[in-house]
Amino acid sequence: MGEMLPPHHEDHPEIVSRNARVGLVLFGIYVLLYGGFIVIAGFFPHLMAIATPLGSVNLAIMYGMGLILAALVLAVIYMFICRPRKGS
Repeated sequence: MGEMLPPHHEDHPEIVSRNARVGLVLFGIYVLLYGGFIVIAGFFPHLMAIATPLGSVNLAIMYGMGLILAALVLAVIYMFICRPRKGS
C-alpha cells in the first residue's frame, strides 16, 4: 500500500548544485580544448599539416583524436566525482 521509495537525488538540492558546478567546470575545460583546435585550424592552418612523431599522422588528426579522448576522460572524471556516496 504505502510503499517507501528510496531517497532520490532530487531530494538533495545541494548535491544537484554541486554536480552541476562540476559539470560546468569540466565543460569549460573541454570548450577551451576545442577552442584551441578551432583557433589553430582557422588562423594557423599550416600547423595542422605538421607531421607528428606517430608516422604520417598530422596534427589535425592527432588533435581531433585527442579531443575525443579528452571527452571520454572528462566524462569518467565527472562520473567519479559525482557518483552517489554511501550513506547519503
